[in-house]
Amino acid sequence: MHNYFNKNFILTLILSMIFFLPELFAEEKKTSCCGVISPAGNSLLKFLDESGVEHLWLAHLHVNWETGKPDKKADYKGPGKSTHCSAFAAAMAKRLNIYMLRPPEHGQILLANAQARWFGTHEGIQNGWKSLTNMQEAQKLANEGNFVVATFQSPNPKKPGHIAIIRPAEKTLEQLLLQGPDIIQAGSQNKLSWNVKAGFEHHKDAWPNNIKYFYHSLTKISEPR
Repeated sequence: MHNYFNKNFILTLILSMIFFLPELFAEEKKTSCCGVISPAGNSLLKFLDESGVEHLWLAHLHVNWETGKPDKKADYKGPGKSTHCSAFAAAMAKRLNIYMLRPPEHGQILLANAQARWFGTHEGIQNGWKSLTNMQEAQKLANEGNFVVATFQSPNPKKPGHIAIIRPAEKTLEQLLLQGPDIIQAGSQNKLSWNVKAGFEHHKDAWPNNIKYFYHSLTKISEPR
């Protein structure tokens, strides 16, 4: 009788594992790889969503770097009208009382390359910037409400690099490995919500290994100006 009950118990246990383990693994796959979005992360999301990036800092117009509004006529043919990823990132940082390399210390032309270099310099570190070792850290810190950027420095100093701001987002590990963190960016396409892989696709060899992540702690969200 004792052996009969033991066999039934083992059989029940095996059947339970067969039926319930797939559900457990499926639930695990849905879990955010980088933590839930904190209240500070939600405040950062609101701030970014109110940036107006989809109709400001538009490519092929010369813009005021802080406001993203055109400051020259539409038929302007001079320099500084290509794309404005670096101006947008710098403008958002300034509104949050965070300094990153920006005009007038560096002009808008090839600014993203200069910013990518600057973050890891003594001056960048003195201004509160820290480098990250991987994109999982980048998404996690953004979810916690920190100001995080993804950067690519072009190996050709005469060609532009790229920079984007990491958006708080709850992603599975599978999504993160396929797409990278979520971003908001100005560039050849201005996007309120995108991902690193898509945002950096025009820069050869950027994704995934040559994109660097940096962050600055954020204690207070100021109102957009």
